[in-house]
Order: sequence, then structure tokens, then C-alpha cells
Amino acid sequence: MHSTLRRAGGFAVVGTLALAAPALNGAAFAPFAAVALFAAFVITDGPLFELFARPGDRQDGRLNGLAGFALAAAGLAIFATVMDLPVDLFVAAVVVLAYGNLGAELVAETSDDPFLGTAGFVFGGFLAGVLAQAAVASYVGAEVLLPRFAFLAAAAALVAALVREVLFEQDDPLVMLSAGLLLWLFDFLADSVAPVEITLALVVTVFFGYVSYALGTASVPGMLTGVLLGLLTIVFGGFGWFAVLISFFAIGGLSAKFKYDAKKDRGVAEDNDGARGTGNVLGNAAVALVAVVLFAASPWLPVGASVFQYAFAGSLAAAMSDTLSSEIGGLYDNPRLITTFETVAPGTDGGVTWQGELAGVAGAGIVAAFAYVVFSDVALAGASVVLLGGVVGMTVDSLLGATVEGDRIGNEAVNFAATVVGALVSTVVALAALV
Repeated sequence: MHSTLRRAGGFAVVGTLALAAPALNGAAFAPFAAVALFAAFVITDGPLFELFARPGDRQDGRLNGLAGFALAAAGLAIFATVMDLPVDLFVAAVVVLAYGNLGAELVAETSDDPFLGTAGFVFGGFLAGVLAQAAVASYVGAEVLLPRFAFLAAAAALVAALVREVLFEQDDPLVMLSAGLLLWLFDFLADSVAPVEITLALVVTVFFGYVSYALGTASVPGMLTGVLLGLLTIVFGGFGWFAVLISFFAIGGLSAKFKYDAKKDRGVAEDNDGARGTGNVLGNAAVALVAVVLFAASPWLPVGASVFQYAFAGSLAAAMSDTLSSEIGGLYDNPRLITTFETVAPGTDGGVTWQGELAGVAGAGIVAAFAYVVFSDVALAGASVVLLGGVVGMTVDSLLGATVEGDRIGNEAVNFAATVVGALVSTVVALAALV
């Protein structure tokens, strides 16, 4: 057994201390505080040191990794005591990370495939999260709601896996705190989760995530981001919302692969063989995520829920419009700068072609059509509003590309701004004329 697997097993044992939280009540932080103290000041050599030591720990002569893990768990325990973070969510956040790491290391014993390693982390964390929540509920005499536990465990595992991929996989404190605090939000917003709904949500999102990775349209972090967005969209919005979201991911992702070699020769192809990373996914879909979260929170807001449908669809229409405009337009010669109409080289920020503009309008129209079909509150006039938001968002993206995009403002930030505009235009027009 490799030392990394033994270390992950040791961390999993420490993480299991969280299960004592319901019995310890306000002292739930104490076991982890004690572990942190021993790791930082007492255990400096010997078998325990060798079990838990990471490479940097040996240089410092102290178990910084274990101390950080335990301090993060102690901090979440204090949140559970002082800020009313539900104790089952505290326990879930700790064990998801601890057993997720163990799952990843078990996979690493036989394969170095990054996708399989991530799958091992997510599955190990998910299983531990479900069992931990069920154990806490049984201990305190609460109802065991397996569908809800499955949603929260899956969300926590995906958040933790994503933070590990984007930042640093051994930054346990940030991973644990991110998972715990976001779980708190998800738990508040998830009114009820039906068994069939969560089963279908997990199957559908994992399937599309794997397909996106297998086809090369998303990197591992991009795939994780897409799966998390899909899961939250289904649970907070519904499968109709997911249909609108997946229309962008599927068509936008495939458009990046369309005639990729020709675009590469012209210098206009996406990096990483067209695979979308987290920055690209969030740049295009972060506004949609905010819209679906606000939709779930609409009972506590002074705005009608249907408004957020227009924001959701308008942002994705802008993202789809901009994506198709760039991917299709980049294949044609003689683009013109949108601000001066002078001819520029292919791939120049802010350069547009009439073919690309038509493709962009068509992309916005696709999202508008999906919105018309799946949203009962979006009639034909509403679909036109979504189309308008998408085209305006695409135009703003080109204008920003021609004026401010460069070293300080990257493509992801410009994409985000365009989706904000698409959402705002669709929402404002809908409020003024339809809602």
C-alpha cells in the first residue's frame, strides 16, 4: 500500500470524528481542536508523523496538512454551534472531503487517469456524505430523507472536487469550508427533493458530464462545473430549465470542435483542443446559475418567479449567440472591427463577419425556442424577448472585445459581462411589456 493511500486512510479516520458531533453538541469542535494541537506541536516524528506527513510537512517538521484539515473542521463545528449550521451538514462536509480523498487515492493505486481519479473522489465523498447524514438523522430521531441527503452529498462532493481541481488538491481547509457553507445555502433553498427527481438528475448530469469529457468538449474542471450547474438547475428549477442549459452546453461545445483544425490553422481556435475549462463554463453560465438560485429563493423575494426565467434564458441566449458567432465566424475571411468597420485579421477581438452574426442570431433563436417550449410563462412574445437579449449580449461582447479586452480584461470576463447584459435586457423588457 502506497504512503499516499495510507495517509488518505488516516485522514478519513480523523474525519470520522465528525460523527460524534450530535452527542458532543457545543463541544463538537473539541476533537478536531485537539487533533490540530497535536499535529502542530506534539507529533514531530515517529509512526504517526510518517502516516500523516505530506512532503512539505517533513521539511517543516510538523503536520501542517493535518492541522489545517482539523482546524477547518473545528471552524465548521463552531459555525454549527454559534451560527446554526445544521449539524448534519457539518458532518457531511467533513466526511465528503475525507472519504473523497480516500476514494481518489484508491483509484490512483491502479490508474493515473484524471477523470477516473475525480470520479473516485466524487463517488467516495458522495457515499460517505449520504451515510453520514443518515447516521446523524437516526441518532437525533429525525426523518431519514435519502433523496435530500443524496442531493446534498452530491452537491458537496462536486463542489469539493471542483475546488480541488481549480486551486490545489491538498488545500483541505478551503475545500471543506467551501463545501460546508455552500451546503448550508443549498439546504435552505431545496424545498423538497423527490426520489425519482434526484435519481434522474444524477443520472442525466453525470451522463452528459462524461460525454462532454469523452468528446473533448470539456476539461475535467469544466466537466465538474457543468455537472454541478446541471444538478443545481434540475433541483432548483426543473428539467425544463436543464433543457435550456444543456442546449447551450451541447451546441456550444460541439461548435468549438467544428472544423477545429481549420480554425487552428487560422489562429482562431480555442486552446486545449477546444475543451472548455471552469473559467469558460462559469463565464458563460454563472449568471444562469444565479438566476436559478434566485428562482428557488423567489418565495422570500419581492419579485415574481417568472422574471428569473427570462434572466436565465436571456443570459444563455447571449452565451450561445456569442459562442456560435465566434466559432462559425472565425472560419470566414475579411472580418471587420465592430466599432470602425475596418478590415482586421481573423481572430481579432471585436472582429465580426456577417456569417458569424447570422450564426449568433440563430444561436439566440435556439435558446429562445427552448425557452418557449419548456417555460409555461414564456409565450411567443417572451421568446422574442429572449432572442433580443441574446443578440444584444452578443453585440456587447463584440464591442467590449474591440475596446477593453486584452491583458487586463480576459475573454471570460467579457463573456460574463455579455451574459449579464443578455439577462438584464430580457428581464427589463419582459417586466416592461409582458410580466
